[in-house]
Amino acid sequence: MKKLLAAAAALAICCSVASCSEKKNDSQKTTSNTKKTIGIAMPSKELERWNNDGESLKSQFEKAGYKVDLRFSENNADKQNEDIGGMLSDGVDLLLIAAVDGNTLSDTLAGAKDKNIPVVAYDRLIMNTDALTYYVSFDNLTVGKLQGEYVKNQLHLTSTTSEYNIEFVAGDEGDNNARYFYNGAYDVLKPFIDNGTLHIQSGKNTFEQVATLGWTTENAEKNMKATLASSYTGDTPIDIVLCANDSTALGVANALASDYKGSNTPIITGQDGDIANLKNIVDGKQSMTVYKNVHDEAAVAFGVCKQLLDGEIPTSKLAASFGDIKVNYDSESYNNGVRYVQSYLLVPYVITKDNLQLLVDTGFFKWDGENKYLEAAE
Repeated sequence: MKKLLAAAAALAICCSVASCSEKKNDSQKTTSNTKKTIGIAMPSKELERWNNDGESLKSQFEKAGYKVDLRFSENNADKQNEDIGGMLSDGVDLLLIAAVDGNTLSDTLAGAKDKNIPVVAYDRLIMNTDALTYYVSFDNLTVGKLQGEYVKNQLHLTSTTSEYNIEFVAGDEGDNNARYFYNGAYDVLKPFIDNGTLHIQSGKNTFEQVATLGWTTENAEKNMKATLASSYTGDTPIDIVLCANDSTALGVANALASDYKGSNTPIITGQDGDIANLKNIVDGKQSMTVYKNVHDEAAVAFGVCKQLLDGEIPTSKLAASFGDIKVNYDSESYNNGVRYVQSYLLVPYVITKDNLQLLVDTGFFKWDGENKYLEAAE
């Protein structure tokens, strides 16, 4: 009888263990099949490019089966910290962040590190944190260099005997990229400033002096009007306004149209390929823009994030896997104040009135009905 009871008990235990094992396996299966969620934090909807980036990224991740929590932060650093904190509370598996202010996120991202959630900086480097895993952007120093080289070549600065007046319009101080853009351009043109070929009539020759709050068109226009009023009265011409991006270039063009008394048309640089600025390029109100194909940038960011979400470790080999998209892997140039960040850097190119077709060839632009201006492709 005792043997019979023991056997029965043993059978019950075995059944119980088997049942638990089955439940555990079912639970593991459910967990492994659960869609992972990526939190995407974009600065604002005010700038055309962030809408393009955000929607392109969201589309790629959703098509691949991931859940996406996309938030725009109204260009407010405090709100972005709140948005990211909310994503962490909601249990995202990875954060992809285009920072409003790369200097203000370290405390919030400490929470991501505590939860072992990877953080990828998108377009703008995030400073002073060891929570940052990777950085995806364009080669920002090269953007500025391309702008400077354009001015250098257009005015034949290496051989000219003429002298020109130049002003710089930089981006927001809180955007780490803005310094790279400014430094890249200024380094190209500094020899000609030093030898007297280029003159800065306003005397504003530091990044802080020419920074534009929020990168906004309105602030750039206001600042340019103040510069014109103080330094370009009478017959003093302004020959070049080196603008860091298209939103600031648009403000400068507006200011020149209303307040500039000179008869010449200054060279105005830009960056991004915004529709309004492409129209200005056709109309001769802006000279060039440095185009960064944000869809390519989004594709590279997707590749990096997908590997992280799938438990893999992105390496230098990934840079060669994006087909026609030229990407450089760099682990030695971008230091966020705590560490050198592994970076995937795309190469931008110059757009002028003469090669607008290159934008149409990307599939993201089309000619209007009169084949004069570019529009966003539907």
